[in-house]
Amino acid sequence: MTEEHVSGTGEQVRPAVHTEPHLDAGITKKAIQDSKRKYPTLQVGPPPILLLASEPESARAARKFVREYVSYHVPEASEDHVETVVLVTCELVTNSIRYGTEPDDLVRVVIDADDGRTRVEVHDPVRRRPRVRPESDQRDRGRGLLILDFLCHRWGVTDIPLGKAVWAEVKAL
Repeated sequence: MTEEHVSGTGEQVRPAVHTEPHLDAGITKKAIQDSKRKYPTLQVGPPPILLLASEPESARAARKFVREYVSYHVPEASEDHVETVVLVTCELVTNSIRYGTEPDDLVRVVIDADDGRTRVEVHDPVRRRPRVRPESDQRDRGRGLLILDFLCHRWGVTDIPLGKAVWAEVKAL
């Protein structure tokens, strides 16, 4: 399975979270939503990217990044949609760190959203593709891809020049 992939340039290193300037200026979420309804804007340019260290704490930064992004760029998204995207992102990042990186590697999170769906991609340097394991009560881990099957409209893996991108799309609820 191959797809075209567009990568951006606004990268940050280590678990740092991209923030929107308005969030630091004390503007309320409701004011932003009202403004976006009156004056819709198109996002121009490549999707936002967050670069993370391959350490467990990075999942928290990824959750914050996608929560803020979806809440701002898709103000009509339900809280259930936002939380589903956050959970899917956490699973993708955790799997990437656990199975797709070495200690000094970086993981890239790319997010894109519109009124119909939110797409999250997690890139890592290992070409080995994830595989869904059968359900088991005997294991403490290994359920991440089953969660993707349940929560996502579709998900998959794309080969990229230096590894792979595991992506998932969540339909707007």
